[in-house]
Amino acid sequence: MGVNKHNDNSKSEFIFGKKNYKFLFIGLAFIVIGFILMSGGGSDDPKVFNEAIYSWRRIRLAPTLVLIGFGIQVYAILLNPNKK
Repeated sequence: MGVNKHNDNSKSEFIFGKKNYKFLFIGLAFIVIGFILMSGGGSDDPKVFNEAIYSWRRIRLAPTLVLIGFGIQVYAILLNPNKK
């Protein structure tokens, strides 16, 4: 009775290509590693100050990795998957 408007020949197309997703996951890995490196350094006793909070890893390395990860994410989003 009703008209079937679904076209069987239609192919679902993703917005991003395989290369885009690869860069998205690489950027996500950089961000996660950066946040993991940033964690810790606290003290269980509030009266004791731990200097580990100011380590080079937490102040320089981890935020740099997070920013690089965000840069990779932007690149992955702007990358044209159809360009060869």
